[in-house]
Amino acid sequence: MTGVQALERKHPGLPLRPGKVERREFEYIRHGTLAFIVNFEVATGQVGLTSVGPTRTEQDYVNHIQRTVEAEPSVSKWHFIVDQLNIHKSESLVRFVAAESDIDETQLGIKGKSGILESMKSRAQFLSNPDHRIVFHYTPKHASWLNQIEIWFSIVVRKLLKRGNFSSLDDLKTKVLAFIEYYNRTMTKPFKWTYKGKALSA
Repeated sequence: MTGVQALERKHPGLPLRPGKVERREFEYIRHGTLAFIVNFEVATGQVGLTSVGPTRTEQDYVNHIQRTVEAEPSVSKWHFIVDQLNIHKSESLVRFVAAESDIDETQLGIKGKSGILESMKSRAQFLSNPDHRIVFHYTPKHASWLNQIEIWFSIVVRKLLKRGNFSSLDDLKTKVLAFIEYYNRTMTKPFKWTYKGKALSA
């Protein structure tokens, strides 16, 4: 989730009145933006390791995957469901997965020229190989709703960000991480993700 703004309202909202929604000051101060890379465990609904920073680059993503794997050294096989974003098919990610799967780097080729690293397509094929220790499963293009972390991001927006007031980037980071802890403690459950076909009304 990128471009999350730390917005601080310039003036306090008006007092609540019976039967009326809260009225908020429309002017705000911008304190910058943060990017959140978040793990979501489909089977339990738990939000896992979270990386927070000013950017979501190729290196940021590789570092996040590396931190995830290092945090659970006893796990022998990893499966990540991701969308078609280019950082999910990067050279750095291929090199990390190759190292974790004991594959000689000389077999990888040269980015843009040959071998596994030649193209985005060849890198994705390598990263989705089920024989590797770390396997990536890619959702189809224009189908981000298949990735359940997107559902969770929408919860964060509705329950925290939309009406939040953040005095700084540190304040934004602290409140999002606190929300994750609260969510895992009180709200977590697997999403009911299967659509039960119902006849459309006429």
